[in-house]
Amino acid sequence: MHKRAPLPPSLELAPFTIAEAQAAGLSLKRTRSSDLEHPFYGVIATTGSIENLRDRCRAYSARMPTSSFFSHVTAAVLHGLPLPLVNENDPTLHVTAVRPARAPRAAGVVGHSVEACPRVVLVAGMRVVDPVEAWCELASVLLLDDLIAAGDRLLTGRHPLASPAEITSGVVQYAGHRGAQRLREAELLMRPRVESRRETFLRLFLVRCGFPEPDTNVEIPLPAGTKRVRGDLVYLRYKVLVEYDGEQHRTDDAQYNRDAERLQDLRDAGWIVITVRKGSTPEWVRTTVDAALRLRGWRP
Repeated sequence: MHKRAPLPPSLELAPFTIAEAQAAGLSLKRTRSSDLEHPFYGVIATTGSIENLRDRCRAYSARMPTSSFFSHVTAAVLHGLPLPLVNENDPTLHVTAVRPARAPRAAGVVGHSVEACPRVVLVAGMRVVDPVEAWCELASVLLLDDLIAAGDRLLTGRHPLASPAEITSGVVQYAGHRGAQRLREAELLMRPRVESRRETFLRLFLVRCGFPEPDTNVEIPLPAGTKRVRGDLVYLRYKVLVEYDGEQHRTDDAQYNRDAERLQDLRDAGWIVITVRKGSTPEWVRTTVDAALRLRGWRP
């Protein structure tokens, strides 16, 4: 059996174009070998290396002109904005070109075009529209609460993806586009320090029930000598904490134990701790939070 020629080192680590293959001395026959695949016209990748959307983006980047960039849902995923699974798992790539270049056309790609280039940043070496613009573009496809959850991520983390001023500027510039009104509504309801979509949904639910709005992931004062702790949705005035338990820590014994100790410290300090889980019904959450807040002096 004829031994297959190895790829040149310059082509081993990332997808490459036919032109790059020819420049490296690969024959046309070699580019059609079974250890290579063609995720897009003119692009070659090692067979089995394209496993997710980020891999598809890396492959398409090999042929993407400098006048184009990833946008819309694709950009949101690359920036790590939380999305509904149907959007997060969509393999379709959204690519925008700056006119006079035409909107890209390729299998598995939705092309867009704009008159002026927005702010574009590099994500893992790929050209991607900046996080605020990507979030604004989501307004045409997401429901309000999903848009708020994605927006909360912009404001969260040790290094937030955007400042409130940058978000406001983006919303203003998006006026006149599809979803602009939803975008304005979402901006008013976004909060910092929110660590999951479910946490966002729970906060919105509590507010719509008529309860005071809780603080999100703030430090809770405890007696001297006690470790500092934070909670998901905190009613400091009433010493009531509402936690969302996504059960992701149950496979991590150390984290699970730390959480149990944290909540017990709060209870020992006189806090009412309410744990909401995936299976908790809206009626149970409403009734339980209402009873806790009333016990501590809250009145509608």
